[in-house]
Amino acid sequence: MRAQSSDRKQPASTALVIFAKAPIPGQVKTRLCSALTEDEAATLHGSFVLDTLERAKAAVNKFTLPVDRFLACAPSSAHVFFRIMEARHGVTLLDQQGDDLGDRMTHAFDTLFARGYRQVCLVGTDVPSLPLTHYRDAVESLTRHDLILGPAADGGYYLIGMTMPRPDLFAGIPWSTDQVMALTQQKAAAAGLKTAFLPVWNDVDTLDNLQALIDDCAADKKRPKQERVFSMRTAGTLELLAKRLRTRHV
Repeated sequence: MRAQSSDRKQPASTALVIFAKAPIPGQVKTRLCSALTEDEAATLHGSFVLDTLERAKAAVNKFTLPVDRFLACAPSSAHVFFRIMEARHGVTLLDQQGDDLGDRMTHAFDTLFARGYRQVCLVGTDVPSLPLTHYRDAVESLTRHDLILGPAADGGYYLIGMTMPRPDLFAGIPWSTDQVMALTQQKAAAAGLKTAFLPVWNDVDTLDNLQALIDDCAADKKRPKQERVFSMRTAGTLELLAKRLRTRHV
């Protein structure tokens, strides 16, 4: 694994980690495969990963203090997709390790805190239009809070950041349910953690989520080019999927 090269003098105290799966057909966005083919779902997922990498880099470039970017990879950082992302985007690769999402996030936090980072933020890849200011606000909140959460509209969260390892926040959580955020908040309150919240954002797990994203993207295309949020790559993918969904009468 190659470390990020940098000419800065000040070491980073913050790590920003993108949690991602390789875009393997049949292994990603499976809840959309009642409407999409496995290849279509994998293409959409791959575009989301690229969007998140690009937006995270753009956000970090605006920060006053240095932030190191990591890509936590599943099933393995050895997958060619991740090696290409490492070379193109200058991220450091980590392997996701653990039996469930909670175990994998715990491992990522433990690994990076052990490397000396004082703040660690994890973000998912289902939020391709997440505003750059949300990344900034998450990092800045950790200078005044113990925990930062980005609530998802489906009851989960799209971002979590902490100032020290807290494996208790991930224990006994029923992942992929609408109870994730509420139970995490309860655990944080019971532990006396000072918690901040980002605005609620939609992730993309269901066909309704996808249709909403297609509508948002269509509205985005009406904005001046310099104000558009969606990448041309994802906009093109969503436009193609919208056409195909209409012909399938989904």
